Amino acid sequence: MNNYITGELIKKLRLENKMTQQELANSLNVSDKTISKWETAKGLPDISLIEPLAKALRVSIIELMKGEYVTNDNKTCNMLKTNFYVCPICGNVVHAIGNIVVSCCGILLPKLEAEEDKSIIEIEDIENDYYIKINHQMNKEHYISFIAYITDTKVEIVKLYPEQNPEVRFKRDGKGIIYAYCNKDGLLKQML
Repeated sequence: MNNYITGELIKKLRLENKMTQQELANSLNVSDKTISKWETAKGLPDISLIEPLAKALRVSIIELMKGEYVTNDNKTCNMLKTNFYVCPICGNVVHAIGNIVVSCCGILLPKLEAEEDKSIIEIEDIENDYYIKINHQMNKEHYISFIAYITDTKVEIVKLYPEQNPEVRFKRDGKGIIYAYCNKDGLLKQML
């Protein structure tokens, strides 16, 4: 974070929200001249105004401070557009149906990008289930943390631990994506 909050960002967000300087000023109990000073880099918002400013501009405090904001373009909640976030400090796993801003242990978590890998993820069709086996070591230093099965209507996640075998069965519910997350190699996927 090099720039606190820029006037350019305040103006951009204000215009995207179809607000005048006066309307933003009224919502913050400041003058429109104050908003103008912020937008022309002749002043900065007081720290006590950060939370109300973020709320008025409809972004999170993190997005406002970072200068980047996320727009969720998955308005229909298609489960296949699920994104995963994993905290490198505590291992917390977050999944979201669309784009979000999420932080854990004081850091902003990046969205994981999955690599397709058919050599590691084995999928077998058994009765009415998909039997998923991950060809991967499982020890305390290097292991598969979870396996997920995602279709357009559901998300199933099974948490794994180093002492377990990296395998799971999911009730077959149509085509979708199998994800496996390795604590060292990241997110892997295979289309069904």
